[in-house]
Amino acid sequence: MQGANFSAVTEFILIGFSAFPHLQLMFFLLFLLMYQFTLLGNLFIMATVWKEHSLHTPMYLFLCALSISEVLYTFAIIPRTLADLLSTHRSIPFKACASQMFFSFTFGFTHSFLLTVMGYDRYVAICHPLRYNTLMSPRGCTFLVVWSWAGGSVMGLVVTSAIFQLIFCGPNEVHHFACHVPPLLKLACGADVQVVAKGVGLVCITALLGCCLLILLSYAFIVAAILRIPSAEGQHKAFSTCASHLTVVVVHYGFASVIYLKPKGPQSLEGDTLMGITYTVLTPFLSPIIFSLRNRELKIAMKKAFLSKFYPENI
Repeated sequence: MQGANFSAVTEFILIGFSAFPHLQLMFFLLFLLMYQFTLLGNLFIMATVWKEHSLHTPMYLFLCALSISEVLYTFAIIPRTLADLLSTHRSIPFKACASQMFFSFTFGFTHSFLLTVMGYDRYVAICHPLRYNTLMSPRGCTFLVVWSWAGGSVMGLVVTSAIFQLIFCGPNEVHHFACHVPPLLKLACGADVQVVAKGVGLVCITALLGCCLLILLSYAFIVAAILRIPSAEGQHKAFSTCASHLTVVVVHYGFASVIYLKPKGPQSLEGDTLMGITYTVLTPFLSPIIFSLRNRELKIAMKKAFLSKFYPENI
């Protein structure tokens, strides 16, 4: 009986945007523009770092890895979301749903791990400048990036395996615009659903809070080191190297906490959809803007690398 029920669900229907029938065209145009800007912004950052030898440092290596994870994360979700906004039949095959969940969790947690690594990089640069080249050697940086991607892949595999080993008895309407864990758990049946839900929640929250605490610890030491700098100019210069990263961390974990730490209780379809939009579309959109505007060295390099070809008198 369980096997028959499991095989009966061959696809899911994503109904997240059905709560906004008159706004779907506006959502499509808005998401399309934001997605294009996200792609172009991150590609612009990667091209700048690749072209400018002055940016061939650990901090910008990590920034490139972060941009790659953002591009892949949005690619795993937004193109299908855009197609669904123009479609009347928003179905997604069972295996495609599992693939979307795996890649979105993989690249999402890779993003979190890379932000943690970037916090450690700033800690070493400010608190142990004389040992920076030793601690952040090319081999060490490569190891940290590989560890971040491997950790993200493990998280994606663990979460996806736990969810899709459950039995889905129907109905198959997912109250979200993507294959997200909570709405899929509501469609599962069996005695182990609650165990899986608590286990997945614990794993995700532990990983996010662990990264967040490591970043907070890094910045606690950074602030203490900055306060020991005698001149105000020196303090400002030291803090300016962290400003863009700290801003992205606040945005990333602020929206993530809304998704993963929201109180239990009945949630409206409109509320779940809007909260999903903030983390899936808005956060990746803001990240390249923040790094481009808040990082003076990167902003100058961008002008030098690209704008000088069109406006040489302004460089």
